[in-house]
Amino acid sequence: MEKRLKILVLAGGLSEERDVSLASARAVTEAIKKLGHNVAVIDSASGISLLDAEGKYLLAEDTASLSKIALKQKDNLALSESIQSPDYKNSDIVFLALHGGRGEDGTIQALLELAGMKYTGSGVLASAVAMHKAFTKRLVSHEGILTPDWLLFKGNDFGDVESLLNRIQAHFAFPLIVKPNNSGSTVGLTLVRSFDQLAAAVETARKVTGQVLAEQYISGREITASVLNGRPFPLVEIIPTNELYDYQCKYTKGKSQYVCPAPIPDNIRDQIQETAARVYEIVGCSGLARVDFILDKGNKAYFLEVNTLPGMTELSLAPMAAREAGMDFEKLVDLICKTALNR
Repeated sequence: MEKRLKILVLAGGLSEERDVSLASARAVTEAIKKLGHNVAVIDSASGISLLDAEGKYLLAEDTASLSKIALKQKDNLALSESIQSPDYKNSDIVFLALHGGRGEDGTIQALLELAGMKYTGSGVLASAVAMHKAFTKRLVSHEGILTPDWLLFKGNDFGDVESLLNRIQAHFAFPLIVKPNNSGSTVGLTLVRSFDQLAAAVETARKVTGQVLAEQYISGREITASVLNGRPFPLVEIIPTNELYDYQCKYTKGKSQYVCPAPIPDNIRDQIQETAARVYEIVGCSGLARVDFILDKGNKAYFLEVNTLPGMTELSLAPMAAREAGMDFEKLVDLICKTALNR
């Protein structure tokens, strides 16, 4: 972009993915500086700046004063008040480096819409739809896209836990997946191998968001397709050291191998990329999104979920796929900003 912009980065928040968000924001902030734009960074949970007087990112290390416990004591209107302040109100773009929770479920997007501010990523409706895994699966299934079978439990379903557990056992073969319906980064996810593990898995998932998704387990290869403005990037295969691509494998160096482009037959590659672009359109995504799949032993691809605000850390998959397509990190950030500016 030729014009020097004023860009506000939103980071942190109170979701289980707060630490990932802070890491994404640090990388994005450095890229924006290199692109020659003015940048400010605030924590969406507290409304305070994450840059010091010299413009350096404050959270290179953990800061006790910004712990979740401290943040939960802040006024819920902190972010609303901050973005309306003279320092931030006239920002050309808000770059959402948030992951999970209110930062990705349409809540922050609605706040920015009401404030008349342009922002990166998908809009209110697409963000809300994508965060609700069961609803997304229902949408794509209706369009003929293969996805593992599932059951959703919420509210009164938990009044009779024994009945709930029996229903899951009757519907699925073991092993099966139990996870929160509206969370990310595999937080609260369990691979359940037998009935005696089921109650604990349901409770673990329920503690995260209150809605629990039981899902058919598909053994296979983890494949992810990043999509920018409807264009799919080269596929990435994820090879975790653990049996599942869990939180530890996602955010710990050396716990997973990443192969890009994924070594799969051309026709299967094309099919997954086409499906990813269709999911992007069905959900109504904009900007950058990531669509995750499992490829079974018969090379049948199952849609898992769509992430409307993919990670932007050094270990993140979307920047890796973009590099394979010939797009460095700064160019990726630049195009994400352009999309928001022209929204």
